[in-house]
Order: sequence, then structure tokens, then C-alpha cells
Amino acid sequence: MPELPEVETVRRVLTPHVLKKTIANVQAHNAQVIAYPSPELFIAGVTGQTIADFARRGKFLRLLFESGDSLTIHLRMTGCLIIEPQTAPVEKHTHVILSLSDGNELRYEDVRRLGKLWFAKSGEPDTSGANELGLEPFDGALTAAYMQGKCKNSKKPVKSMLLDQRIVAGIGNIYSDEILFAAGIRPDKPCSELSGANFKRLAETIPDRLRFFIDKNAVSFAEYAAGKGQEYRNTPFLHVYGKSGEPCPVCGAALRRIVLGGRSSVFCPHCQH
Repeated sequence: MPELPEVETVRRVLTPHVLKKTIANVQAHNAQVIAYPSPELFIAGVTGQTIADFARRGKFLRLLFESGDSLTIHLRMTGCLIIEPQTAPVEKHTHVILSLSDGNELRYEDVRRLGKLWFAKSGEPDTSGANELGLEPFDGALTAAYMQGKCKNSKKPVKSMLLDQRIVAGIGNIYSDEILFAAGIRPDKPCSELSGANFKRLAETIPDRLRFFIDKNAVSFAEYAAGKGQEYRNTPFLHVYGKSGEPCPVCGAALRRIVLGGRSSVFCPHCQH
């Protein structure tokens, strides 16, 4: 599933191509991906809107309209957004098409149809869950004290805390492993056993690692379009994720895999405590 760095890449690449464009027409080929409201109200609400900004909240993307209304998108595992000329053939798994005023289309494609789209009028309660997320990783309020206050008495593993979107938004299985490796903390360490120094390292490492991977994921629009928005560039820069049994890049010890809450975690038993 795309995590914050990949979603931020989508936002950065597509923003210049959608900003200030008006949505002249909306086609919904598969109502399953429209979470709210009904497909008919979704189409009526989005049609005619002018895009004022393209924002990100955690793993959610948001088209913010000049009217104050918004369109929220969660790509989930296989969703992608692409820009195509209106004359370009429509791919098989294209579910929603927004025809833009410059002759291009913003298309939502999703092989497994797991992603969702929500339209909300200004002042209307958000139903996507994006407004219930915790702090952004780059928010200055993400401090050791904040994190300690959220989980210092919890016995749940620190990895589970990083995956809790109500605490910090946008971290998933890949980058939680990378963050914990960089911070020198085992993924199965209970939050209640984390020291003040542990929380301080986490508060510093979370934004540092995510900025690093955002930079490494940077692509041009042509590269993004060629890969249909799904060819991510993080793999060569991962230190532990998906590398169970391989040597630790720091000490050479074999990396170990464990399962926490049904999620695979890889760490170095020598470097992480």
C-alpha cells in the first residue's frame, strides 16, 4: 500500500497539472469506489468545480475546490491517479474520470477497486476519516512529549503505535520498519518500556526518514506517467524492510523477521534494543 512518501509524490507530480483547472464533466464507471455520497450526488457535486489546491493528509489526497467543497481520495493498495488527454484510450480498470478544462482528464484507476473517493460540501461533516488522523510527521507539535503522552502506559508494541493513524498520520509497514531501525528500537518493544531518550529519537527520526524517502521517490511527470503512478523508487534505499535473513547494513548480523498484529516486521537484533 502506498504510504506517505508515495502519496506525497502523487501530489507533487500532479499538482501543476490540476491547479486552477475546472472539472467540466465527471464519469463514474464503477460506483463501488465512490464512498460518499451517492454516485449521482457525487457527479453533480464535483462537476463544475474549480481546483484551488491539491493537498495531502496522511495517506489521503484532497482536491480542494474554490467553492470550499472537497474531494478526498484514498488509493489503498492498487489505486492510482493519472493525467491523460481526453483522446487517450481508457484503460480497463478506470473507474472515475474528471474531464478538465484544459482538455486533459484526471483518471482514477484501481485493479482491485479497494480505493475510495468522498465528496463533501463546505461545512459538511467529513466521512472519509481524514479529519480523525493524528499529527502530520512534519508538524512541529510532533515531539517526544506528545508521543509519550499518547502511549507511555500502553503495553502495545512500539511498531503498533507508529501504525496507529490517530497518533501520527501516514506511516505504514514499510516506513515503520525503517524508522525503528534508524532509531535503534526493536519493533516489539512495549511502549510502556520506552525511555524518554527513545521517544526523543522517534520524534526526530520520523520526519527525517520520511523526508529522505520523499526525496528518493521524486520523479518527473513523464516518468510518473510511464509507470502509471505506481513505480516507486524507494526499494534501493530500504535498510531492513523485506530483507529478513540478509546482513544488517550497520553491523552485519542477520536481520530477523517477526509478526506483530498480523504485520511482518524486520529488524536487527544487535542494533535495535
